[in-house]
Amino acid sequence: MLIKRGVKHLSRVNDVLLRRLRIERDITIFPDDIFLTSYPRSGNTWTRFLVGNLVHSEEPVTFLNVERLVPDMYKHGDYYMRHLPRPRILKSHEVFDPRYKRIIYIVRDPRDVAISNYHWEMKQRAVKDGIPIEQFLPDWIGGKVWDRLGNWGDHVTSWLSTRGDRPGFVMLRYEDLIENPARELVKVANLLGIERSPERLARAADLSSADRMRQLEQTQGKKWVQTRYTRQDKPFVRKASSGGWKSILSPQSVAAIEAAWGDIMTSIGYPLSSESETKATLVHPGK
Repeated sequence: MLIKRGVKHLSRVNDVLLRRLRIERDITIFPDDIFLTSYPRSGNTWTRFLVGNLVHSEEPVTFLNVERLVPDMYKHGDYYMRHLPRPRILKSHEVFDPRYKRIIYIVRDPRDVAISNYHWEMKQRAVKDGIPIEQFLPDWIGGKVWDRLGNWGDHVTSWLSTRGDRPGFVMLRYEDLIENPARELVKVANLLGIERSPERLARAADLSSADRMRQLEQTQGKKWVQTRYTRQDKPFVRKASSGGWKSILSPQSVAAIEAAWGDIMTSIGYPLSSESETKATLVHPGK
């Protein structure tokens, strides 16, 4: 028993040593790295599948190989990461970092991000069943759920204000990816300097569909590092849609989010609910 305990202890020490350097700010970053960056629950995993299937035309992305093809930097130690083939395509949730030279930034309507974050926290057992989203939202808007990253507005502003109009930066809106993933992948192909034939783009989109990802999750979710210790009765791949906030969030919750980040939202194409109502009144003044 003592030997087994000693081996187990050494294993834990080695794990700590190998994982001490984390991508959060200290992991080794190479100048040719490509970063898939976003605020949490904005479509980063879906984009990992899309980009992975675009780049690796010989091997479809699954939950069992995504950590090798497009690794999550928060799940692996620096030693492992440094020995990956380059150029590396890496998942990140970091705010602006001047060392990031090529960035694919995914942004999503914060009203939908709030709902997705709520369900993710519940899947991780951080939010108990029965707690209404209205009780979750104040801490989320205040940046307390992801305190190291700040809130949604902090994160988006940190990237768009510093890199938004510079070479090496591509912004993908989640909603545009839903509407036409192949069209949006052209931007990625241009950034990466890879061939962008209609067939290649269509293949990447098809292999990254929500239906396929749901099927993969059913058989691989218990083995994937991101979800194996989370609740299996709650899916990781949920509706994969946009605009769900309109039927889920209360007017008070919508108003709170829009009050916090209304200017940022409108600047990247997310109209406020008050604007939509005003336009509807102008078009249909008798209603």
